[in-house]
Amino acid sequence: MNKQNDSILETAILAGGCFWCTEAVFQRLNGVVEVVSGYTGGTIKNPAYREICTGRTGHAEGVKITFDPSIISYAELLEVFFATHDPTTLNRQGNDVGTQYRSEIFYTSPEQKQIAEDFINLLDNESIFDSPIVTQISEEKPFYLAEKEHHDYYNGHREQPYCQIIIDPKIKKLNNYFSKKLKHGTI
Repeated sequence: MNKQNDSILETAILAGGCFWCTEAVFQRLNGVVEVVSGYTGGTIKNPAYREICTGRTGHAEGVKITFDPSIISYAELLEVFFATHDPTTLNRQGNDVGTQYRSEIFYTSPEQKQIAEDFINLLDNESIFDSPIVTQISEEKPFYLAEKEHHDYYNGHREQPYCQIIIDPKIKKLNNYFSKKLKHGTI
C-alpha cells in the first residue's frame, strides 16, 4: 500500500486481453492514480514481449492499477473490467488468441479475492452474459513491466487501425456507461 495525500492507495492486477486496451480503459477512471502494462502469472522471470507472444511462458498481458479506494472501490474497478472485455472466451479477446490474452484477476489480499468471487457469482446468477464466465481468480504473482513502447500505447497511437477498431469501442462503452466515474477532460 502506498500513501498519497493522506489516502492509502491500493493495487489491483487485471488481465483482460491486450494490455493496450485494458490500460486505456483504466487510465480514464477517477481515483486511478497509475496504470502500467506488464506480464504476470507465468513461469519465467523478466519475460520479454517476444516470449509472451509465443504463449509458452504462462504469462498474461495485464495491468497493475494503483487506485485510491476512497474515490473508487475495488468492486467498481471489477464492474468496469467485466463491462469492457469479454470474460466468457477462454484465452481470447476478439482476434487476439492465446493464453497471454486470458481473462484473469490477480488478487492482492483475501478481501480482493472475496470481492472478485462474489462479483463473478453475481454476474453468473443474474445471467449477465450469454455464456459462462471463464475469468480465473488467482493470487498475485510477480508482475514484470512491459517494454517502454507498450506503455500509454493508446494515447500515443490513436491513429493506428488496432486502436481505432479494437480500443475505441471500449472507450466509447466506458464513456457511455461510466461517465460519472471518469476523470475530467478524458475521452
